[in-house]
Formats: sequence, structure tokens, C-alpha cells
Amino acid sequence: MSTVANEQVNSQVTDAVTQSNVKVVGEAPAMAMGNVYQALAHSHGLMFENAVNAQSHAFTNAQAASTQGVMQIYSVDTISDAIAVARMISANFSST
Repeated sequence: MSTVANEQVNSQVTDAVTQSNVKVVGEAPAMAMGNVYQALAHSHGLMFENAVNAQSHAFTNAQAASTQGVMQIYSVDTISDAIAVARMISANFSST
């Protein structure tokens, strides 16, 4: 019966394993930096998406405020006319 200690391992096999381990270790920094750059690009994309969303909401709020202001400007004459008519009506009812 033979044991592992007595057997010789082919040098080509050990060489191939060593080279593949060196390749993996050598590529690790590049893979890590690739992951960092990908995460950075993703976070920048989210940042720009949020900026566009915030700008859209700000525009909607500004448009609503402008609409309210225009409605108030247009309603000034109508309110004063309504007050004048109400005073005339109340004056007519109080004089009779």
C-alpha cells in the first residue's frame, strides 16, 4: 500500500496550479477597482436621477404657485364687484 508521502507529483501539475493561483491573486486589485468604479458610476447615476426628480417637483410647485397667483390677480375685480353689489343690495333692503 502506498502513501501520499511516497508518491511524486508531476511538476507540470504543480506549475499549472501555481500559475492559476498567481493569476487570480494578480487580477484581484484590478477586479476590486472595477467594482469600485462600477459602484461609483451607479451612485452618480442615482444622484443625477434624484436631481432630475427634484427639479421636476420644483417646477411643478412653481407652476402651481404661478397659477394661484394669476387666479388671485384675475379675481380682484370680481371680488370688488361682488362686494359693491352686496353693499348696493344691503343698502336697498335697509332703505325700504
